Amino acid sequence: MMQRMRDAWGQILRDDTGDVPGWVLVTLMTAGLVVVIWALAGPALAQLFETAISQVSGF
Repeated sequence: MMQRMRDAWGQILRDDTGDVPGWVLVTLMTAGLVVVIWALAGPALAQLFETAISQVSGF
């Protein structure tokens, strides 16, 4: 029984096919979230940056 378990775990560890569709989905969803957050927060962050720079530089 132990030998069968070791063989099964060895085969699982040697299996390098991976879950490509899952990783593609995760990557696309992450990119989508970045775009949405950037679209919503981008103008506010740009204004915050410009205000901070103008206060520091005194222009």
